[in-house]
Amino acid sequence: MTSSLRDKALACRDAAAAIASLDTEAKRSLLHAMASALAADESVVLDANARDMDAARANGTSDAMLDRLRLDASRIAGIVAAICEVATLPDPVGITTRRETRPNGIVVERVRIPLGVIAMIYEARPNVTADAAALCLMAGNAVILRGGSDAMQSNVAIAAALRRALKASGVPEAALTLIDDPRRETMVELLQLTDIVDLAIPRGGEGLIRFVAEHARVPVIKHYKGVCHLYVDRDADPELALRLLVDGKTSRPGVCNALETLLVHKDIAASFLPRASRELRDLGVEIRGDEATRMLIDDAEPASEDDYAAEFLDLIIAVRVVDSLDEAIEHIRRYGSDHTEVIATRDSYAADKFVRAIRSAVVMVNASSRFSDGGELGLGTEIGISTTRLHAYGPMGAESLTVERFVVRGVGQVRHPRSE
Repeated sequence: MTSSLRDKALACRDAAAAIASLDTEAKRSLLHAMASALAADESVVLDANARDMDAARANGTSDAMLDRLRLDASRIAGIVAAICEVATLPDPVGITTRRETRPNGIVVERVRIPLGVIAMIYEARPNVTADAAALCLMAGNAVILRGGSDAMQSNVAIAAALRRALKASGVPEAALTLIDDPRRETMVELLQLTDIVDLAIPRGGEGLIRFVAEHARVPVIKHYKGVCHLYVDRDADPELALRLLVDGKTSRPGVCNALETLLVHKDIAASFLPRASRELRDLGVEIRGDEATRMLIDDAEPASEDDYAAEFLDLIIAVRVVDSLDEAIEHIRRYGSDHTEVIATRDSYAADKFVRAIRSAVVMVNASSRFSDGGELGLGTEIGISTTRLHAYGPMGAESLTVERFVVRGVGQVRHPRSE
């Protein structure tokens, strides 16, 4: 193992103690300073991002990945705003979630504390550098950031601004440690540091996440892909369902909360699918459907089994006509990825049955799948999405970067008092 990597990780662990000791107001002040520093460095970050974008285009990077990589003034303003929003969130550290007095008089509390050192492994999205730093620090943790080579220049520029704010605030800069070595061997070394790293969170494509899960010796939060479904029930409002479909599929097709499959009840398919096809076709969406779909949409391509399990991350959607709500649920259970599922319906019974039957991390009733995002769900921003059902499930904010421990308060009680 390279001594430089271990030394950096050890420094980050030492800095974690300093972060954990900060009170709420100190953390809020630190985050606002980080946001101001990033805003001040906008031109530096944009120049760095332009170099990353040029290199990515030269390497033949897909449009979806280019969209994830690209920064502009508006997106930087959004990142700055997200840091500021995290600063306004309730501080999860020190919160007592449960308190009870046992028959022997001891008081048992469950109290949230920081995890310690978080290793963030990500690709393409430079905004993750700032989002992860803000959430980790608000939750009292230090963070080791290892971004991909495609966004390295952008990540370095963003991290430099944020670290400058840490230093000016009297906080150890090592609390935000960026690993600028893109080799996979270095990533594996980081994932072996069981005595330093408390949790690894990979964020990116399925290949990256599986690589991290297979090579890590530290705990890993996993989310392989987002195969998100919209089920249009027999009692759906067609206009509402159409809005959900267009927004979920086309507003940003290269993200994990975009729709990939449309399921339509047979009783509404004949009226809904031709309208949906016209809307999607005008927006450049390719439709792949089963036989019943192709009977209603002339230019639909045949859908394969692989299509129903695919995360296209592109203007492609798989469509299937189903006989019932139960069949829609069964399809989602078979092909879904436990990310986000949506039902469009005016039937409260159908909505409740869908919510109970689907075990995905986020279930939407008459709302777009694109709301499956930490910022939209009130977390300020998110560090990732967990579909592993460990201590966190779904979009993860600051609270998900803490754990509960037991604090016991007594007045001298012993479990086995000696008899006189």
